[in-house]
Amino acid sequence: MGTMFSRPLLLLLLIPGAFAAERKFDFSEVGDRQTPTNFHSSVTGRGQPGEWKVLTDEVPLIVPPESPKSPVISKRAVLAQLSKDRDETRAPLFIFDGDSYADFTFNTRFKILSGEVEQMAGVAFRLQDEKNYYYVRANAKDQNVAFFRYVDGELIAAISQPAEVKRSEWNHLTVECRGSKLRALLNEREVLPWTEPNLIPFPDGTSKGVFSAGKIAFWTKADSVAYFTDAHIDYTPREPFAQVLIRETMHQNPRLLGLKIYGVNGKDPSPRVVASHNGKDLGEAGDTVEKSCIEKGSAYFGKGKELAVVTMPLHDRNGETVGAVRVEMTTFFGQTERNGLARAVPIVKSMEARISSAKDLLQ
Repeated sequence: MGTMFSRPLLLLLLIPGAFAAERKFDFSEVGDRQTPTNFHSSVTGRGQPGEWKVLTDEVPLIVPPESPKSPVISKRAVLAQLSKDRDETRAPLFIFDGDSYADFTFNTRFKILSGEVEQMAGVAFRLQDEKNYYYVRANAKDQNVAFFRYVDGELIAAISQPAEVKRSEWNHLTVECRGSKLRALLNEREVLPWTEPNLIPFPDGTSKGVFSAGKIAFWTKADSVAYFTDAHIDYTPREPFAQVLIRETMHQNPRLLGLKIYGVNGKDPSPRVVASHNGKDLGEAGDTVEKSCIEKGSAYFGKGKELAVVTMPLHDRNGETVGAVRVEMTTFFGQTERNGLARAVPIVKSMEARISSAKDLLQ
């Protein structure tokens, strides 16, 4: 019988303050001993990926009840890593398939139940793949908390501090990232102060493995059996590069009336708006003009009473066509196709100088 999967409840909320959004990982709607969707299991090192299931466990309330007669513990759905593969190089990952995160605060409660080789639990972040990421982990066996990074599968020197990590009890881990700096708290106490990973040298003296953004994942080590619950991330949503390009180009050319970039996703051959001065345009399908721009490299000019429009192919730095640009400008008496193109070409060229590949427009 195949593995049954169920979708966890992922709540995206707007919050005030330094961060603009919050995502909660609520596994209460996932069936008992099922594996949540929206995640995938992977592993760093040798051995098998982890066995990630949702179980029911007793969890202390975060906020104590007002009445002394009220229960202080409730039965809750928790995410469990149950595999006991003893390979000491093995680090199971349960990677969230949603957003990538740059600046954030991630909170989770965890409980380490067992492990002969290791007794570790933590969070991987700014994850590029299973061989390139940062992580902070708590060690109940050696009683410490440490930050590491994997670069091309190689483990880089740790920043480690002694800490009281309770075994078979719930602990609270917080990881904060701001630009190039990060820190960690255990049970509300700072255990790893603000530091910059790029100041930790690679063995060859370089600063490889500096990750500005990436996926988030639950993490364990070797045969550690651990539970996680009350996980949520407060973060600053990342502005897509194509939208940054639109915003900055509009700012540099204040006389523009509008600007749109059309791109093609491999799953859909039709050009669609991937960035625009008007957010309502996102996802809007292009027509034969944009399609011809991309497929044939043609440029088009159109004019109304108050608006002149030039639509041109958009190239990357290597000259490959990666999309189309619609440039909307004020028109004037005597406006011609020639001078319309002359006005639009420098704008598009300045955009092209910043595009390394089609991937830039689709992420």
